[in-house]
Amino acid sequence: MHAPLSVVPVFRRPASVRRRGIAASIAATLVASLLMLIPTATPASAAPVLLSQGKPVTVSSTENGGTPAAAAVDGDTGTRWSSAAADPQWIQIDLGSSVAVNQVVLRWEAAYARAYKIELSTNGTSWTSAYSTTTGPGGNETLNVSGNARYVKLTGTTRATQYGYSLWEFQVYGESGGPGGPIQGGGDLGPNVKVFDPSTPNIQGTLDTIFRQQESAQFGTGRYQLLFKPGTYNNLNAQLGFYTSISGLGLKPDDTNINGDVTVDAGWFNGNATQNFWRSAENLALNPVSGSNRWAVAQAAPFRRMHIKGGLNLAPASFGWASGGYIADSKIDGQITPYSQQQWYTRDSAIGGWGNGVWNMAFSGVEGAPAQSFPNPPYTTLNNTPTSREKPFLYLDGNTYKVFVPAKRTNARGVSWNGTPQGESLPLDQFYVVKPGATAATINAALAQGLHLLFTPGIYHVDQSINVNRANTVVLGLGYATIIPDNGVTAMKVADVDGVKLAGFLIDAGPVNSPTLLEVGPQNASADHSANPTTVQDVFIRIGGAGPGKATTSMVVNSDDTIIDHTWIWRADHGDGVGWETNRADYGLQVNGDDVLATGLFVEHFNKYDVRWSGERGRTIFFQNEKAYDAPNQAAIQNGSIQGYAGYKVDDSVVTHEGWAMGSYCNYTSDPNIRQEHGFQAPVKPGVKFHNILVVSLGGMGQYNHVINSIGSPTSGTSTIPSNVINFP
Repeated sequence: MHAPLSVVPVFRRPASVRRRGIAASIAATLVASLLMLIPTATPASAAPVLLSQGKPVTVSSTENGGTPAAAAVDGDTGTRWSSAAADPQWIQIDLGSSVAVNQVVLRWEAAYARAYKIELSTNGTSWTSAYSTTTGPGGNETLNVSGNARYVKLTGTTRATQYGYSLWEFQVYGESGGPGGPIQGGGDLGPNVKVFDPSTPNIQGTLDTIFRQQESAQFGTGRYQLLFKPGTYNNLNAQLGFYTSISGLGLKPDDTNINGDVTVDAGWFNGNATQNFWRSAENLALNPVSGSNRWAVAQAAPFRRMHIKGGLNLAPASFGWASGGYIADSKIDGQITPYSQQQWYTRDSAIGGWGNGVWNMAFSGVEGAPAQSFPNPPYTTLNNTPTSREKPFLYLDGNTYKVFVPAKRTNARGVSWNGTPQGESLPLDQFYVVKPGATAATINAALAQGLHLLFTPGIYHVDQSINVNRANTVVLGLGYATIIPDNGVTAMKVADVDGVKLAGFLIDAGPVNSPTLLEVGPQNASADHSANPTTVQDVFIRIGGAGPGKATTSMVVNSDDTIIDHTWIWRADHGDGVGWETNRADYGLQVNGDDVLATGLFVEHFNKYDVRWSGERGRTIFFQNEKAYDAPNQAAIQNGSIQGYAGYKVDDSVVTHEGWAMGSYCNYTSDPNIRQEHGFQAPVKPGVKFHNILVVSLGGMGQYNHVINSIGSPTSGTSTIPSNVINFP
């Protein structure tokens, strides 16, 4: 808590119906079975990876503004580059650094080259011939080439038609990266990762020093990861401030026992916990000193894979305002008492009980969860989570660091770590350990080489997109590692491949507008990833707050079957660089992929739609939203004939969609007379369903006319009482 339509391109594609036959079903079952393994080490893949997508490209000419050079490397087979109708013409890709190139794929439109050549260069001036032909067939051509190159150039010398040269895609594949040879994996974790064992002297002093620095540094530059080796620790109270993560280094939470507490409170903010963002706890067992551990957090503060041998208190000591939060894969032996927490989502856990509810408390796959009772008390309870895969985490195997990647679970219930943990274990030497000062070119070279990424705590400016093009790549951040795109680039792009895992980092918009900040799959992605989906977990996005930032659309999900498991996408309502146009960000999340599942979706304060869902068969379990506080007047948010943009909109073309436990709040501080037509907008179709949704006017600062479409009672006055719809339609 914290606190819409000029014409812009909307990332979407026509809904498609998949034909998944018997063979696909058998393959999915086999892959799922293979994932259910005890931890094993797997060698880094040396398979060719796509190097060219999203890279800078230059050309001799373009036919018109609708066929730009960049379209040949955008991963979208529905867009193209085309040249002027003359010979010769060329297109050149800059891969960012010299790499070993071994394959070029040309996807020609009807206007192809009869005669052309492929050349390689490490410096852009001296060229080596890699391939040439005078009998090019057009269509899709796969060419095996060999050489080291930063620049790859195609020159057409004879056209096959009267038109220019036209390519849907110009793709370059290779294996190794870095002008100085292969990039080495592994290494130390840097100065802001603090590693403790039970014999470490003055652990409490170190914890207290970091807390004093980070307690109120809401938009500061400090980033810390606290790691505890397996063992028992006595008389500790790890108070967590901003950008501080604490984790155990065992394979299971009970491997690392703290007789003490991991505490978040709100003394720094006069007992108000609504701004306790950006901190996390993971993979520890706690014996709280008082019998109950205090975790008074707001958004972007996950509590994962924890075992509390007692109770868990989610409110500040003063029982002041609180607006959270998220728990997953955790066992709480005692009762969880949320007290003042307005909303909360708990997934795939085991709890001893739940104390109360304010507006919206959701549970999926939770043993011990209260029974379904929305709206009195406001509990939404699903027996299972349809699909889940827990977040990757760092652990110690003896004295060797590894990253454990848990297996996918279907219809999950309870914690994943009873018995032998199921999944895959990756040695640290398969990771490029990214440290502050690393360039985007080096990061991309490491990815192209086949390495995973482990971002150590710090702030990373990137002048080109980080391109994750290899299936099953893990990108894991420690201590809220923060990526800032410079010059309006997209911070990270993921290809339409299986099983990418993005986890544990923050993307902070730069002052030059980025069209997107995170893209999962290119436009028109269509591959079936149901057996091995991409997951986005504890990946947070911020626009403004730490300084001016702008982005048209923050996160775009184009790949089918993606799982978004806990994100907070936030256009800042306070801090530096905040204003209706200063940190302009029209759209929070745009979903174009089919069969996308969101579990724990927090999206707030965007100038237009906070969430827009265009893909088929989407599902959301728990949604928390606030409309932008700073809309200057009614006209600023007018959406055609509709007053305001919905917090969550399902496109009219969508046939099937479902959501549970979803809330939208308004707090129009600049003009409390603003009216918002509804929090939710969706087509009225049998397959589009919502359960237990609500809207709230915070203290009468603006009002909702309805909950969804024209259904549901209006909010009124200053009572801050939700208007609910139990089922739609």
